[in-house]
Amino acid sequence: MKTNVTILNVLTIFNLIVAGVYGYWTYMADGEIEVIGFAALGMLVFLTSFISFYLAKSAKNFTGPEDNPDANIEDGEAEMGFFAPWSWWPLALGIGSAICFTALAVGWWVMAIGFPIAMIALIGFVFEHSRGQHAH
Repeated sequence: MKTNVTILNVLTIFNLIVAGVYGYWTYMADGEIEVIGFAALGMLVFLTSFISFYLAKSAKNFTGPEDNPDANIEDGEAEMGFFAPWSWWPLALGIGSAICFTALAVGWWVMAIGFPIAMIALIGFVFEHSRGQHAH
């Protein structure tokens, strides 16, 4: 994970430089900064820095073989976590989210269809192991 943090830090610096160059270039060409491209590149700076910060904080509690130079390949064969093998909730959540994002292009009335689907799927996804056959 430490390697990922380093890569994302380098990417954050690169995106910051590119955003600055883009803003300067568009200002020199048109007399004003092109807002959409500059904002998108600026958001990439925040995106990579947030992910880097999260991974840096998570690396303190992570004991995987990736950061151990003396690790063997078979050290990474252990179970990595718990995943619901037969869950349909992610599919329903994806469909509800897709309908909600369609509202941006079609019209806000479509949000009235997609939002309830997405909320029901989100609640079902979060609480699927709290009740029923697979309750903990």
